[in-house]
Amino acid sequence: MPLSENEQRILRQIEEELEQDPKFAQKGYRLSRRRSAFIGLGLVVGLAITIGGLAVNFFVAFAGFVLVFVMTTMLESELRVLGRDRLGQLPISAWLSGNVRRPERHDVDES
Repeated sequence: MPLSENEQRILRQIEEELEQDPKFAQKGYRLSRRRSAFIGLGLVVGLAITIGGLAVNFFVAFAGFVLVFVMTTMLESELRVLGRDRLGQLPISAWLSGNVRRPERHDVDES
């Protein structure tokens, strides 16, 4: 169902206001370094608790597993913010898909 003229006018106004807002343009797909560091540290600590907890008590190991699960879920939500387009620009995705760029070879003519 197409938008009415009034709805199209309102949509254009919103687009114009967002184009003029400098904070909106800067936000983009930026991830917080502090949050990323927190997630990484949480994953490492959770793995250490899980592995070390197996020697101590099952419940300690389970608590470590829950921590790893929560941190992994947070990491997934952060990566989802990037979106498919930005994620495709990361070098690791090219490596994983097998589309690694190889340096060009320039053969020298031996004439």
